Amino acid sequence: MSNQYPEISFVSPVYRAENMLPELVSEIQKVMVKLNKSYEIILVDDRSPDDSWLVMKSLSSKFPEVKSIRLSRNFGQHPTIMAGLSQAKGNWVVVMDCDLQDQPKEVEKLYNKALEGFDAVLAQRKDRKDSFFKKLSSKIYAKIYGYFTNTNYDYTVANFGIYKHKVIASVLEVNDYIKYFPLFVKFVGFHTTVIQVEHNSREDGKSSYSITALISLAFNTIISFSNKPLKLFVKFGMLISLISFISGVFTIYKYFRGEIEVLGYSSLIVSIWFLSGVIITIIGVTGIYVGKILIKLKIGQFILSTKL
Repeated sequence: MSNQYPEISFVSPVYRAENMLPELVSEIQKVMVKLNKSYEIILVDDRSPDDSWLVMKSLSSKFPEVKSIRLSRNFGQHPTIMAGLSQAKGNWVVVMDCDLQDQPKEVEKLYNKALEGFDAVLAQRKDRKDSFFKKLSSKIYAKIYGYFTNTNYDYTVANFGIYKHKVIASVLEVNDYIKYFPLFVKFVGFHTTVIQVEHNSREDGKSSYSITALISLAFNTIISFSNKPLKLFVKFGMLISLISFISGVFTIYKYFRGEIEVLGYSSLIVSIWFLSGVIITIIGVTGIYVGKILIKLKIGQFILSTKL
């Protein structure tokens, strides 16, 4: 990239953070003074219901390196991150939450590690300072997501990290309605590593992620990037067919022994069970083909856009 661009861009989604934003900007400034590198801070307001936008505008008028963006409505954390990434110009891009649980002082460690030759360095929270419920829900989410996507999903790694501009450019090329930044980073590949960082407790407010929001996020990302649920339906259909076959043999056996006296009962039960299994299997197989087409389209579109 040209020298006119900053060395590091900071992108932070903002929601219910009016009391934390001044300290966030101050801490980032301290780190960048120490690193002695050019930088920009991009704050993206996800239509926060508090006075975050007013604080953001005040910070932007006071500090030229602070850029404030406001979305037209509330879209959620990950679409907000993507909006900020689209405006980042730095050779490196740091993505971090605005609640100061991701500590700006750790950016120096991430940046120095990245200079060893990595395209992305992810922050692993070695001791999460979250509530028991949040840590438990994150673990459950990680298990479910990892199972359905056949990946090792580490719940101690989230959005916080530093990424080379080419990684961010590739992430932005993943043209999918469902936005999930960590998944996109894995999807595009590149030379990535993980290092441990200190995690801070939330100083103000509470997380906007409820159990309902986590379930919705998991469901959307799974159906968008995995066809395993369809495969499970195929297995379920085949299991039903197998059970119906065994049940049918047993029913016919009982019929010839004269234990079934209702006319048509045997053929009706066997037909219902068997055809139900066949129908579920066919629907599942059809779904797998559709899922493979979707994945191929995503990969093909991504490769084409990166070549262009």
